[in-house]
Amino acid sequence: MDKDDLTHFNDEKRAKMVDVTSKSETKRRAIARATIHMNEETLARIHAGKIAKGDVLAVAQVAGIMAAKKTSELIPMCHPIMRTKADISFDDDGKTALTITSEVVTVGKTGVEMEALTAVTIAALTIYDMCKAMDKGMQIEKTYLVEKTGGKSGTFKAEA
Repeated sequence: MDKDDLTHFNDEKRAKMVDVTSKSETKRRAIARATIHMNEETLARIHAGKIAKGDVLAVAQVAGIMAAKKTSELIPMCHPIMRTKADISFDDDGKTALTITSEVVTVGKTGVEMEALTAVTIAALTIYDMCKAMDKGMQIEKTYLVEKTGGKSGTFKAEA
């Protein structure tokens, strides 16, 4: 993409929100993923429900969904959109890695990639916050867009 093709700048080369008025409404879906690494004992205590602040995964799930709903308030050029679905799921390796996946869907004029990425990021930060008393060395990494569908640019799938 040439610098003259950048869409988030006005004629004065200042930031603007892109005009999506003439775009068609289509179903748009995005899946994002993030991984948080922790001590084995921390993951075991999460599964056993023995974290002092409560049910870590339940709280992180709600935090991720709330984050998807508030993305346009956090990312300056993000359009406020009506999300028709926001979900968070968790998977782990049974040792030290907990993977968070979000799925966000809308029918609209702009995509939901930022909402999906924000959801997994805030869910990971929530896990960190709830477990930091016992494991300050947790690391959040590999946050990425797994897949997106819909819109003018079509389908994107991250390489394995």
